[in-house]
Amino acid sequence: MMPITVLVESYWREISGGLTEHGIPIHHFVLHADQATPRGRRQNDKDLGRSTFRFAYLEPYAEAAHTGLHKEAEVIDTTHITAGQAAQQIADSVLDR
Repeated sequence: MMPITVLVESYWREISGGLTEHGIPIHHFVLHADQATPRGRRQNDKDLGRSTFRFAYLEPYAEAAHTGLHKEAEVIDTTHITAGQAAQQIADSVLDR
């Protein structure tokens, strides 16, 4: 498992193409939430605190959500679920393939 945020489609093509070329299977998931949810999570994060860096990616993510990156992935809506529940959905999906 390699958690990574890729907001530029050409970067994703390069990464996924290289992995595929080497015979590495890819299960592409996007963890998605409505705009208010990640903003609130960042604002109220007791572990990492507020971070300008983390807030800076909210709008680019919203823009990337309208590209092929979401169309080709299995999108998991994390708006109303825990991190553990999201992880379980990913595990269940990979095991079902």
